Amino acid sequence: MAAENRLWGAKRIRGELLKLGLTVSKSVIQKYMHQGRPPRTSGQGWSTFLHNQAEAIWACDFLQITDVFFRSLFAFVIVELGSRRVVHVGVTRHPSDEWVAQHLREATPFGPWPKYLIRDNDDKYGSRFANVASGAHLEVLTTPLQAPRANAVVERFIGSVRRECLDWILIWGEGHLRRVLRACVEYFNTERPHQGLNQRIPLPALPRAVAPPAGRVVACPILGGLHHAYAWAA
Repeated sequence: MAAENRLWGAKRIRGELLKLGLTVSKSVIQKYMHQGRPPRTSGQGWSTFLHNQAEAIWACDFLQITDVFFRSLFAFVIVELGSRRVVHVGVTRHPSDEWVAQHLREATPFGPWPKYLIRDNDDKYGSRFANVASGAHLEVLTTPLQAPRANAVVERFIGSVRRECLDWILIWGEGHLRRVLRACVEYFNTERPHQGLNQRIPLPALPRAVAPPAGRVVACPILGGLHHAYAWAA
């Protein structure tokens, strides 16, 4: 039945079996139906969807940090998939549904907004978050359980922030983390080349100057010299 009826789910197959006098649970049908159903050779998979709709997708996630006093802090980040631009960052010690909803509201004040917003199954996303997303005409897409690659762009950004910034700085508190992440986001958006963009920058601050004759490159320290931005001297 699964092989001959590609549009049928487990409930539909169970109904057909009941017509034949066979009582089989839905979980058993789900267990075996994929073995008898050949893989799809066409159609739009998740990766294809993300590639085709990247300009209309935002993705969000939480970054958890421990400060020097062993207290937990949480950063809520939103990234635009197409440009890799970091849209919004918020910091708190207590990320409630109301707090997350407020930061989504701050990220979508006037529009234009994307069509989709990807999130995971964290219970911090509640009814208020859903109401704000609905008011901004965002279709929320929830990733499957234990599938971090389904939200790979944000996961990659969070990993980069840890490796390139937070692993090298002692965070003293909420305000300090907020200042560090603001500087980090500014660097990621306007100076740091991204592999996913073929080493381009999401939002170049200024057009890059052409090298003058016998020109000299100057370095501008970022995050206290942890990174540097380079440009031709005027």
